[in-house]
Amino acid sequence: MKKILSVMLLAAAAATLNAAEYDVTSPDGKVKAKIVCDGATRYSLSYDGQALIVDSPVSMTLSDGTVWGASKVRKTGRKSVDEPIKATFYRKAVVDNAYNELNLDYGTYNLVFRAYDDGFAYRWESDKRKPYKVVAEQATFNFAQDWNMYATYTHKYEEGGLDAQYMDDFENLYKYTPLSEWDTTHLGVLPLMVDCPDNVKLVIAESDLVSYPGMFLYNGDSDRCLEGKYAPYPKVEELGGHNMLQMIVKEREDYLASCDGSARTFPWRSISISTKDIQMADNDMVYRLARPCPAEEDYSWVKPGKVAWEWWNNWNVRGVDFVAGINTETYKYYIDFASRHGLEYVILDEGWAVKYADDLYAVVPEIDLEEIVRHGNEKNVGIILWAGYSAFMKDVEGVCSHYAKMGVKGFKVDFLDRNDQKMEDFIYKASEVAARYRLVMDFHGCHQPTGLQRRFPNVLNYEGVFGLEQMRKRQLPEYDMVEFDVTIPYIRYVAGFADYTPGAMKNGSYTNFRDVRTEPMSQGTRCRQLAEFVVFDAPLNMICDSPTNYELEPVCSEFLYRVPTVWDETIVLDGKVGDYIITARRKGDTWYVGAMTDWTERDLKVDISRLFDTQVKVEAWQDGKVAHKFGNDYQKKSYIAEKSIDIHLAPGGGWAAIISK
Repeated sequence: MKKILSVMLLAAAAATLNAAEYDVTSPDGKVKAKIVCDGATRYSLSYDGQALIVDSPVSMTLSDGTVWGASKVRKTGRKSVDEPIKATFYRKAVVDNAYNELNLDYGTYNLVFRAYDDGFAYRWESDKRKPYKVVAEQATFNFAQDWNMYATYTHKYEEGGLDAQYMDDFENLYKYTPLSEWDTTHLGVLPLMVDCPDNVKLVIAESDLVSYPGMFLYNGDSDRCLEGKYAPYPKVEELGGHNMLQMIVKEREDYLASCDGSARTFPWRSISISTKDIQMADNDMVYRLARPCPAEEDYSWVKPGKVAWEWWNNWNVRGVDFVAGINTETYKYYIDFASRHGLEYVILDEGWAVKYADDLYAVVPEIDLEEIVRHGNEKNVGIILWAGYSAFMKDVEGVCSHYAKMGVKGFKVDFLDRNDQKMEDFIYKASEVAARYRLVMDFHGCHQPTGLQRRFPNVLNYEGVFGLEQMRKRQLPEYDMVEFDVTIPYIRYVAGFADYTPGAMKNGSYTNFRDVRTEPMSQGTRCRQLAEFVVFDAPLNMICDSPTNYELEPVCSEFLYRVPTVWDETIVLDGKVGDYIITARRKGDTWYVGAMTDWTERDLKVDISRLFDTQVKVEAWQDGKVAHKFGNDYQKKSYIAEKSIDIHLAPGGGWAAIISK
């Protein structure tokens, strides 16, 4: 026994002697990561001396038993970068990109750490020269204390334990609880926010997710520990799900990802850090870390813009001499409406292709698709087609070629509901093929974005959000969209844009809201819906309501027609997560400002001195005097202002303005 104890002590002493410590610090010196390598690799993270994440192991295990992070570091490399990124179709034209980097070289693989002034990230890189499989990845977030968090969970497939929840629509509300009260029956969905002392907040996300499963979170070895969990590679799939448009995974392999042996990188694990909530609502970490688009590729043909959308409003056009629905006459009506008001696109959502056929070449007889596309071209309105995942996946090249020749401008691919390696390979391929045929893409029924839009600027939107479409089948108080609306700018939108689909013209106060599927409405006021066009990021923004309703409200609808979808500059002027937000965005010489509150009535001051140093003209759409009872009530006012503007927000209210010299 004494001999065994002596051996153990000697081994422990040897490990201590062989331990190596490294650190990487942000340019401003406040974000600091310490990395310890002593037969395992662990990191700790602090901000301005305050411990945030402590002693958190990271590793990657291959099918041959090799464990990355367990071997000795052979050499290190460091570099400092300060090179702004010219962004495409984003919330700003230029993204700050200054960081310090530490590269740990273990031989056939590397572990790279970066520290920015507003965050920290790491990822694995491989130079392995023969095929291999990844069977496990350890990504640990061991928080210094049991702090509160904003977490959203899987929910679509609730039976069969955690492993049955790898298929999900990635759409749910946030729950604010201590880390120790993690919902152990579900997986956590990124991004996730942790609320630390002194108003420091962390948001965990991922970037550059290519040919690898996306990361879920679950509770780890302690009440304050979260760990990554990943969907294994599909082994057996079966056509099924919504209208037979999904590939349901019936059995999975015993590995996460298969790698072909060429040099490759793995996704960045990112932790954004803010000391003011408004900083998190304008955080660019995911975009910075994403792989860039090669300079030789031309995306000047991509056209962001707004889309007249028919599904949410149930094709409800009135006062016409035809029966509105899924037919040629209705879509030509939508095209004429879009043309009159400068909207770039009309979508044909679910219904134009034969139901249950799993075939995108099978068009319902009520639709003359070529005539619709021809009419759209004549009116300078592009046509986007909705497509179920399985039908699109089985012939990506053929479908893109066929409809590009017809003159279609893009696809909204729906019901992906997975993030395993096979699905990520599809997303990348679909983006690549669509780009070759000059088609824009909107991934719906999909996980949150991870920066792919930087590599493929034709990818103009993702869903991955509990959006307005949910108001066709949800009720208060269980589904509180008003509080959710002033939460997601600080968390969900850290990942990137979202297909939230705002623009409802029927608006309900807390007591008046009803879920009416055929004539849907929104929670909160009319001006809240206008403000969402500024606060929420969406280069391809679907306006959800009926052309009839917009035509009946020309003063209000004017804002929707005028507001851009991509921006030169973004400034979040004020806000608090879960309570309210005021966002300003510039296009050219004009600023657009949106403000929203929760169900609390607020009087706020909008500081416009950061936007202009002179008097300005303000066109403002504001909650009416009875908006607290009648959500549709609003006023439009024009006036001259300088330095600041006092605004009043009704419960669930909003304020939207166009400000120019």
